[in-house]
Order: sequence, then structure tokens, then C-alpha cells
Amino acid sequence: MDLEIPLGKRTKKYRFFEILPGFFSYGAIILLIVLSIFNPLLASIYLLIIILSTLVRSIGICYRVVGGRSMMDKASNTDWNRLLADLDNPKAAYDKLKKSNRKIKNIFYKRHMENLRLMSTSKDGFFPKASDLYNALIMPAYNESIEVIEPALKSVVDTTYDKKHLIIVFAYEERGGAGIEETAKTLRDKYGKYFHSFHIVKHPKDLPNEVIGKGGNITYAGKWLKKYLEEQKIAFSNVIVTTMDCDNKPHKYYFDYLTYEYIVHENRKHLSYQPISLFTNNIWDVPAPMRVLATGNSFWNIISSMRPYSLRNFASHAQPMDALVEMNFWSTRTIVEDGHQYWRSYFHFKGDYAVLPMYVPIYQDAVLGNTYIKTLKAQFIQLRRWSYGSSDVAYVGNIVFSRNRGAPFWPSFTRFIRLLEGHVTLASVSVMVAFGGWMPLLLNREAARSVVAHQLPDTVSFLQQIAMIGLVVSIFTSFRFLPPRP
Repeated sequence: MDLEIPLGKRTKKYRFFEILPGFFSYGAIILLIVLSIFNPLLASIYLLIIILSTLVRSIGICYRVVGGRSMMDKASNTDWNRLLADLDNPKAAYDKLKKSNRKIKNIFYKRHMENLRLMSTSKDGFFPKASDLYNALIMPAYNESIEVIEPALKSVVDTTYDKKHLIIVFAYEERGGAGIEETAKTLRDKYGKYFHSFHIVKHPKDLPNEVIGKGGNITYAGKWLKKYLEEQKIAFSNVIVTTMDCDNKPHKYYFDYLTYEYIVHENRKHLSYQPISLFTNNIWDVPAPMRVLATGNSFWNIISSMRPYSLRNFASHAQPMDALVEMNFWSTRTIVEDGHQYWRSYFHFKGDYAVLPMYVPIYQDAVLGNTYIKTLKAQFIQLRRWSYGSSDVAYVGNIVFSRNRGAPFWPSFTRFIRLLEGHVTLASVSVMVAFGGWMPLLLNREAARSVVAHQLPDTVSFLQQIAMIGLVVSIFTSFRFLPPRP
């Protein structure tokens, strides 16, 4: 099955699915305008249904923000390095913990006890040994300065994982110029001694069938890594690959936690491993509007971690090397290769695929440009890239409604509807909630005679005040993960 987005002229079917997100996004707003002109009562009912559904969602969001933050605290306070070491001799570790008779409250330690029990009764070789596994970290770069990249590498060095089992692949772009090549060599010479090996891989520009973006770079690096592992006679199934932007800083337990989850899950090949992205590295350096957006984006990633049924790959994530080799790595034809990787994996494994949340953070930079205007523009471009749904919607819809999709229809159809609804909601609902209450009165003089339409602005305002509770919860929660102000 071809997992790539088609190049060139689209079929009518594919083009139809490309149009859907924009059609429904504009259609939802236009429908409110048309109803306000011709039937204010129906317009009021339509808007109230949307706002009430949004209110219900906001309650769920509050619950998941608090729950997700609690899980992050517990995971961050868990000694994953020690738990990982226990897995090499699970029977001895299980017996020792049983004899201690300690009351275990942390949910991750409780799960650890159960994992040790299962592993101690399993056949030898059923679960891989941590000492046999390697982590490979692909760090893509374009033309970032050494001042941006070096703190990220230092944070990798400071992780508790055995660095002699950590392979670094610094993947830089030829189009980035001579400066990034010199930076790559400097970093290799300075930090190579800390790791199993440190490799720099230059991604040639203008390769056929590639769009300009990270997907082509990390795929080229992944293919290079494949050859290296073959030369070193390291089995693909013993390598876990993380892609992490060159300004990202992993939590100190990230690689231990990742390796632990890889070992204890039997269907490890059919999983992606997703940490929580927090945009806090430079949060106090960016303008106030960007701080608000960065905090909101961080909250959304926390919320997503509490919804594993709809969790998708985002930014930094990990997958087994053997799965990546089978799938020919990542897409080289989309600029949103992280989220798109979920769908490629889902259809490759015929629906038997999931994203496993990891409740430790990867710290990322908030958007910051050289000037205030450039920062606003860059932030808009980032949000537009995340919100743009036609590439994934068309890709998924085209496969779901085909005979050779491989994956079961109804689960795939449900995921397609959820994907489409998410992009439409993101594009249109906030505008309707903010301004929709006044539309019947502004667009139809007769609307003032309708009790429902006349009271609609007050009703909408009241519901928005209730929803403010969620904002208050988010504000207090944000205080707990923001770094101290310098």
C-alpha cells in the first residue's frame, strides 16, 4: 500500500476531500448569517447548540488539565532509571518490593509492580532486556545558531539514561548554508565523547518528490541510520528512534521512561510514544500575546495526553526502528510530518496502531522573531500550519473510502469524522461564540420582536461567564509549570 501523499494533479475524489475542511468551516459561519437574516429563531437555536456543546467541552477540558498536570507531577517524581534497571531482573525486583510491604500510592509504581509480576512469570526472551536496547535521537536543524542548539544537547547529556546506549544523529540541511555545517562539526567534536556515537548527516537540497520541510530531512537521516545499524549488526527491533527539534530539551527521565514503556508493552512495534510538549524554554522572552498562546498550546498537549483514543503524534515523538523501516520512515511530501505520521502508521498496520502518552515533558521554544511584527507573523504561520486540515483530511478520507484501505471501516470512519470535526471546530467555533450572539439583531430588524433572539446576547454572555471557570483553572495550573521569571 502506498502511504505517501500523491504528487501532481489530484483525482476528483481526493480534491473533494481537500475541499471539505474549508467548506464546512465557512459553511458553519455562513449558515448562521443566512439563518439570522431569514429565521432569527432558528439562528438562535443553532448558535445555542454550538455554545452549549462548547461549554460541555470546556468542563471536560478543565478536568483533563487538572488530571494531566497531576499525572505529569507523578511521572516526573518517578525514578524511571531505577524502574528500568529493575526490568533486567524482574523476579528479584518483584520479590524485593513484595517483602518491603511499603504502601505504594504513586500510580506508576503500582503499574511497575504489576509489570514485574507479569515479566517474572514470562518466558525468557519474551520481553527485551534494557541492556540490549539502544535509543537513537534524530535532531533536525536548518540554520539555527550554536547558541540555540547547544542547550538542547546539554540537556540530553544531563538525562539519567546510559548515554553509551544513545546514538545521536544530527540531521542538518544543505540549504541551511555553511554555517550550520560548521556548527554540526563543532557539536560533534565537543559532545561526541558522551554518547555511543554522534553522527552528522547532511540532507541534500532539491531531492525529487520532496517538499521543503522537516519530513525529508529526518527521513534521509533515518535511512542513513538504517545503514549504520546494519553495519554495526544492531537489530532494528532493539532501537527506539526519537525525533526532536534541535531547540528541544527532554526531561531528565525521558529516555529511561521511553525504554521502560517499550519493554513492558507486548505490541511495542505498533505503538508511537508521545511525551508532552511544553512551550516554556523562552516563555519570559516572548511578547505577552505569544505567552498566552504558548501556554494555551501547552495546555492542549496536556489535555491530549489524557485522551489516548484521540492522541496523535505531535512534534517530538518516538517509534521503533523496525516499524519505521517498514513504513519507509516519515512523509517527505507534507510540512506537518509529525501528525501525519499517525495516519501513515495507522493504515500501514491496518488499524492495529496507537499512540501511547508519556507524562514527562519535552521543553520547546515559544515563537519569537527579531521584531514584534515578525513574531506575530511567525506565530500566525505556526497556528495556520497546525490548523490546516486539507492535507490530512484528504489523505485519510481518500483511503477510508477506498476498497484497499486495509484497516476496518467503522473505526477508520470514526477517526476521520473526529479529524474533520477538529479542524472545522478550530477554524469556526471561536468566531461564532465571540460574535454570533449579536448576528440576528444586527442582520434582521424583525429579530427584536423575537424573545429568544432578543435575549440571545445576554444568554451567550451568561454561558461565557460560566466557561470562565475553566480559564481560572487554567491560569492557576499554568503557575505550576511555568519556569521562574528571570
